[in-house]
Amino acid sequence: MATVELRFSPLPEHVRTARLVAAAVARRAGVDEAVLDEVRLAVGEACTRAVGLHQSSSIQAPVRVALIEEEKQFSIEVGDEAPRTVADPGAPGAHGAEELEAEGEDEMGLAVISGLVDDVEVTADESGGLLRMTWPTAPLTLPQPPLP
Repeated sequence: MATVELRFSPLPEHVRTARLVAAAVARRAGVDEAVLDEVRLAVGEACTRAVGLHQSSSIQAPVRVALIEEEKQFSIEVGDEAPRTVADPGAPGAHGAEELEAEGEDEMGLAVISGLVDDVEVTADESGGLLRMTWPTAPLTLPQPPLP
C-alpha cells in the first residue's frame, strides 16, 4: 500500500495543484483513464470545501490530502480541522446568515462529489472532518516483449 500525502495552506489557489497531483497519482495507481476527469473534479470539490470550512472558521492549519493506493482500489482522503458541533435549533443565533450560507455551500459540494464518486464516506466531529472517496483500479499490465 503506497500513500502520497499533501498538506497545503487553506487558500483557493492551492486546490488546482491538489487536483493535478491527485490525477497523476490516480493514473499511476491504475484508475481507468475514462474516470480521471471525475477524480480531478471530485478532488477539486473536496479541497474547495475544506478550504472554505477553514476560511469560514478562521483556521490557518493546512488542509490534508492523502492519496492511497491499495491492492484493488485507489482512495483519496481530504481532511480539515473545522470543528462541527450540533447547535440547539432553538438557541438564539444558532443559525445565523453566515452559518446557513456555509452550510448550504457544504451540502452543495457534497452533492456534487456524491454525483461523481460511487463510494464516498464523510465523517466529522469537534476536531474536524474527513471525506474519503474510493475508485476501483485495474491491475497494472506491463508490455510483453515480442516473441522471436
